Amino acid sequence: MTDTTSTMAPIRIAAAIPIAPGRTPWKHEAVGFVLGFALLALLPLVFGDTYARHILIMAFIYAIVASNWDLSLGYGGVFNFGHLALFGIGVYAYSLLTKLAELDPWVALFASGAIATLAAILVTIPILRLKGIYIILVTFGFAQLVMQVILSQSDITGGTQGIVRIPGLYWFDHNMVRDAKFAYFYIALALLVASTLFLRVFVRSRAGASIVALRDNEEYAISRGVSIVRQRMLTLAASAFFTGVAGAFYAAYQRNASIDVFGMSLATIILSMLLGGTSTIYGAIVASFVLTIFAEWMADFGAWRPMITAVLIIGVMLAYPSGLAGMIKAAWGAVAGRIKRPA
Repeated sequence: MTDTTSTMAPIRIAAAIPIAPGRTPWKHEAVGFVLGFALLALLPLVFGDTYARHILIMAFIYAIVASNWDLSLGYGGVFNFGHLALFGIGVYAYSLLTKLAELDPWVALFASGAIATLAAILVTIPILRLKGIYIILVTFGFAQLVMQVILSQSDITGGTQGIVRIPGLYWFDHNMVRDAKFAYFYIALALLVASTLFLRVFVRSRAGASIVALRDNEEYAISRGVSIVRQRMLTLAASAFFTGVAGAFYAAYQRNASIDVFGMSLATIILSMLLGGTSTIYGAIVASFVLTIFAEWMADFGAWRPMITAVLIIGVMLAYPSGLAGMIKAAWGAVAGRIKRPA
């Protein structure tokens, strides 16, 4: 009779080893995910005025762009400074598809995401073998190229004048112009939910684990069979779709397209949202709300507003290098510790 004790023991030991130490169980994350977005869905009942809903809609848009940037920058370690150009491509793709091609706005919305994804794949080709500052230069050059193409094709894109009277989205026979931005609020929230769900599923998958492995130890990951070419292209493509959709929604909501979407002001806003902490997804979303609302509160301070915002960012990063996500995690740990501490 064969002794199976020595063969079974390693299996039991291996099964007891956590796959990802420190990772929140997916069931716990799912509960938090549902509760968090359910709370956001109730906000129109609290903030009934149009201006408050406008601020929240803009925060949703910024959150989608920033969290998708976190996928390529935080998880993938790719300093893709052309990410904002993908947002701009979504803006102009939707504008041209609905204004010139007279495509249905809903079809154009998701087609713009597909066009942004294709653009991300194209820009990935020259950076497949590059590292560090060279990736920054190429992706920054890509953003400038897109902007120059839009300016040079003014007969189609409107150049510096932009495109106005862009067809908006519709919801059956509901009047979305006179509903105090109620419908646009929930459409923006639905897009944020879809984007966040996609990102979290992606980073928890084998593909997500492989891009993190490349970021942390490229040589070792390659020796284990991870393709840097395939994974880098997958990372940028995955971060591009909802970024393009967010750009398209921005155009549909604002009803105009302007070259300002490539400006440093919007880039600074999105980049500042990484204050939430990289490699979290949720941190970028939290930061988008904090900074968007904070910027509105500080509107009366004029030129002092960006300086005060900068001081806020520096203060948080000095106290918590992992950003707002680290601060929230530390606060939650302190509260949980007091609850579990016996009297």
